[in-house]
Amino acid sequence: MKLVKSLLLGSAAGLIAVGGAQAADLPVKAKAVEYVKICSLYGAGFYYIPGTDTCIKLGGYLRAEVGLGTNSIYGIANGSPAGAHNRLSNYYTMRAREDLNIDTRTATEYGVVRTFFDATFSWTTGGFVATGSGTGGTQYTSGVALNAAGTGLVGGTTINPTDGGTSGGSLGVYYAFIQFAGFTMGKAVSQFDAPWTNYPGNNIDSLVGGSGTVTGVNQFTYTADFGQGVTAAFSAEDATAYYQAGNLNMTGATAAGILAGSYGTNAIGGSRSPNLVGMVRVDQAWGLFQASVAAHDNHVGYYGATELTGHPDDKWGWAVQLALSIKNIPTGAGDTINIQGVYTDGATRYNFQNLAGSSYQMFGSSGIAYQSVGFANAPDTVYVTGSSQETVKTWGFRGAYTHNWDPYWNTALYGAYAQAQFGTLAKTTLCGVGGVFVTGAALAGVTSCNPDFAIGQVGIITRWTPVKNLTFSADLNWTHLDQKYSGTVGPIGPSGTSAKPAAVYELKDQDSITLLLRAQRNW
Repeated sequence: MKLVKSLLLGSAAGLIAVGGAQAADLPVKAKAVEYVKICSLYGAGFYYIPGTDTCIKLGGYLRAEVGLGTNSIYGIANGSPAGAHNRLSNYYTMRAREDLNIDTRTATEYGVVRTFFDATFSWTTGGFVATGSGTGGTQYTSGVALNAAGTGLVGGTTINPTDGGTSGGSLGVYYAFIQFAGFTMGKAVSQFDAPWTNYPGNNIDSLVGGSGTVTGVNQFTYTADFGQGVTAAFSAEDATAYYQAGNLNMTGATAAGILAGSYGTNAIGGSRSPNLVGMVRVDQAWGLFQASVAAHDNHVGYYGATELTGHPDDKWGWAVQLALSIKNIPTGAGDTINIQGVYTDGATRYNFQNLAGSSYQMFGSSGIAYQSVGFANAPDTVYVTGSSQETVKTWGFRGAYTHNWDPYWNTALYGAYAQAQFGTLAKTTLCGVGGVFVTGAALAGVTSCNPDFAIGQVGIITRWTPVKNLTFSADLNWTHLDQKYSGTVGPIGPSGTSAKPAAVYELKDQDSITLLLRAQRNW
């Protein structure tokens, strides 16, 4: 009996133990999941970062495009070798690009604290850079843009010939700034720029006639908001990245260099002062009006190779710009006119903006010589050894009219014009009192010598948006170099990597036609 009782008690204890273990394994009620919440304080697309009171918005686009008639995606064929119009000139350049931007905002007792970051990841099929003649003497680069002279690519790297550069590409940081209590600190669009920067109605970057820092410029800015759509800003902006068109010592000018659009030795000195910018803007339902001014310090190095050669004093340049946008004009809902005009004196980049460039060497046909050539250069200042700096004056404008045919199609007509005017020192040094070149016998055929020039541009772009945020576009642009030289030069071989021989060239106006085709998906 005792044995039976012991077995029963043991079995009961075992069942109780097993039941307790199973109860411990049963699921318990979980804590509520903290889902990402919509932040409605700053518009659509913002969400709270979990566990914080900061709102974040992600955005960007993916773009595929091809540029025809240019040695880079957006630039006109105005330098070497693109302007050579020969077998070294690219007929097309292709690019794929992903853009990512991150916008964060936090409400504080001092107002909203905002950070904004925008970067691009690009793969470009290569700008052509001639490094010599014959087999193995040329290379393609994966850079993002040609330099001002058209002889190399800014930020370019040689594609690995063993794998075609499939692991290459480029990273571009467009914007990275903090905004707090009216201050903007970091890389952002210049306060001088019109709101449409380089794009009054088009895609191509290379329009003259105004400022345009589409990839941002480092700055420290204070913006005051007076209400009723009226704002004003004062800004100190980095001058070294985008705003130095050149300070040329013309003592170093050569005949071959002049034909390549170089009027001397560029002798920009170290950084001294940022550009000082002021802006007033009125935003209303009908559009906007903006007035901008800028001051630019032209600080050069020495006349020669050492400190003992001396140097010219600094020369301040300046620029002023007016911009006007008129919305919803009677031709159709959403139709817009954007126009701006600018005048500069010793601050050329506020007219011949960085992506347009200010140095030209373009070739074409001729009925009296081997070929024709057009060349020009618009620096900030010029001087000769022993002299002070002389500023170069420019003026220009650009604008566009955009018409919406229906919700899916729109077309923009756009144009731009800029003129550069040199002073007495430049004209006397380059052309002499009689108005003909004085730099060498090779230029004896010149019948009229004048470094002044103008750039005229017109274009049309049509966009089709079959579904929301997916747009296909075609942008056709014509650029005309109106140079003031006439006659012939030579026999001479122009400097640069254009493969042009020593021959007689006719001095003549030149043209460039480009077509930009693009597909873009915004998200």
